[in-house]
Amino acid sequence: MAIWHSSPTVETVNQGMGECMPTYLGMRITEVGDDYLVGTMPVTDRTRQPYGILHGGASVALAETLGSVAANLVVDANKFYCVGQEINANHVRPVADGEVTGKAQAVHIGRTSQVWEIRMHDARGKLNCISRITMAVVPVPS
Repeated sequence: MAIWHSSPTVETVNQGMGECMPTYLGMRITEVGDDYLVGTMPVTDRTRQPYGILHGGASVALAETLGSVAANLVVDANKFYCVGQEINANHVRPVADGEVTGKAQAVHIGRTSQVWEIRMHDARGKLNCISRITMAVVPVPS
């Protein structure tokens, strides 16, 4: 059974990202499962650090994007929205080129907070980063 409030599609989720940082960095959602969200980000000059490998901040940006989008898909957008409270990341393997793929899955979905785990892998399937984000569930102002 799906955890989403509505029935999101890859197309509608990507359209909802607009022209902000995720789009600028080349992120895109590639799969919406019943209880997870998958997205990718290319490893290019926009996402590399000066030493030629994926910038840790770019990995965190992908993690925050996937966790935030997923969290907001769980709630009724007419009543609530979700914002990040805390995020951490462990960078376990460098990636020099290609693409990274992240998968966000809920650890906790509560009335006032959510916790999501995001695991990122390189094109060979090797884990390069694991992140966890805590989201606050906030009422939409009247």
